[in-house]
Amino acid sequence: MAVETATEPVAALSADPVQLLLLIGSQLLIFFALFGLACFFSRASRKQLLLNWDLGWKPVWRGFLYSIALRLGIGGIAIAAMAVAMLLGGFDEQTMEEIRPKIEHSIDTEAIEHSPLYLVLNVTLVSFIFAGFREELWRVGVLAGMQALFPRLFESVRGKVLAITIVAIIFGLGHLSQGWGGVAITAALGIGLGAILVFHRSLWDAVLAHGFFNASSFIMIYLLLRYFPEYNPF
Repeated sequence: MAVETATEPVAALSADPVQLLLLIGSQLLIFFALFGLACFFSRASRKQLLLNWDLGWKPVWRGFLYSIALRLGIGGIAIAAMAVAMLLGGFDEQTMEEIRPKIEHSIDTEAIEHSPLYLVLNVTLVSFIFAGFREELWRVGVLAGMQALFPRLFESVRGKVLAITIVAIIFGLGHLSQGWGGVAITAALGIGLGAILVFHRSLWDAVLAHGFFNASSFIMIYLLLRYFPEYNPF
């Protein structure tokens, strides 16, 4: 009789540098082909997509500060949610495991710890280009499309927040492979990044904030696995 054995999840971002680069290249090619077609038919302008960079180095340091603010905000919300759950008596080790973001479904945590090249590729190329630039370009494109279709929605702060939230939820659901905890965190991150786009009118601030947020996450995962293995949640 065959005995079924549990298998470890295969990370979407392969630990093999060649496979990782091929994946990133192919995904970027598909994305920019589709995005280019959408821009061609919609006649979206550089101004609508917030592509102009005319502020010198300001987007860099502002993006860095925004990433810190986003981490503190999301961390505060997570701690508050856990505190409420504990007070209500519905928070135990099993529940924590169920809602924990399944980061290991996206990245190879063993490679993050032991492969300097894999860590560097994730901190740089994955964080700032594959995630930061690609995903924020998608977000600004969707928001620009919503504004073209429903201009009155963007005439009030409430309408803008609603649009940001809708796009953030879609963004969060795109990370369903990380479990509902991952969906919640990325949706919260999406609200913050969407607010930067809509109220600050800057794609690059959002791209860099997203990139710095992801890069610091990879570094913290590395430090946790390397120096505090007893707290390894993966």
